[in-house]
Amino acid sequence: MSTIPLADAPALRTPARLTFAVRATLAGIAIGAAVAFLVVSRHPQARTVVPLPRNASTVIVLDVSASISTDTYARIGGTLAAISHSGARVGLVAFSDLAYEALPPGVPASDLTPFVRYFSLPPQTQAGFAPTFPPNPWTNTFTAGTRISTGMELAHTIAQAQPKPPTVILVSDLDDDPQDLTALAAVMAAYRRDHIPVRVVGLNASPQDVTLFERLLGRTVPVAQAPTLNEVPPHDVTVFPGVLLALAILAAAALALREAWAPRLEWSAE
Repeated sequence: MSTIPLADAPALRTPARLTFAVRATLAGIAIGAAVAFLVVSRHPQARTVVPLPRNASTVIVLDVSASISTDTYARIGGTLAAISHSGARVGLVAFSDLAYEALPPGVPASDLTPFVRYFSLPPQTQAGFAPTFPPNPWTNTFTAGTRISTGMELAHTIAQAQPKPPTVILVSDLDDDPQDLTALAAVMAAYRRDHIPVRVVGLNASPQDVTLFERLLGRTVPVAQAPTLNEVPPHDVTVFPGVLLALAILAAAALALREAWAPRLEWSAE
């Protein structure tokens, strides 16, 4: 392409530099947004009680002690239902004053679905008689005092045996036996030492117990509130990818603006 000699070419150098800077900036924004889009899209998240990457490995520590009343059963059911939709790989530890492994680690989260029915009120079939929760395997044989340390210690042992430490989710009203607090503090310190992530889902937990557990975690990890079954969709739901949409719009806008600055002015001095 031929150029047109201009006597006042030096006067155009400043606008030319400005045009180049704007075009380069817009190109950088577009490339950065595209890279961020690819990074974020590699880690989709399903809607659940706590954020869990899809296909994450998780061990749930479920409180079924006598302090868990029927008022919190719907929240246990909601928590298990939400995690069952997450697409994660899970294990399940149930505890009161003792603990046992109800599901081995690595099973599909959908395997939690049969447990949800124990914490779901059946429909009312007879007028004047309110429905009651069905008896669960722990009602008469496994609902003594509360020793959260037993459940967390078993989950810690399970997590250490995995090639990659899973996330351990404690689902409890957090109303621990005062005589168990020393043992609980020790096992929570072991989690921090071994870099095993812990999340806590409270079942109508008191503010004092929430504060205690946030202190035991040794870092800022908020205690999530357990949902009821009415708050959990009955099928898999993926969170609307608002971040991905925003990044795509940003990249497209940057490219469009760059094209608006695309015509180049070429000249040469006399």
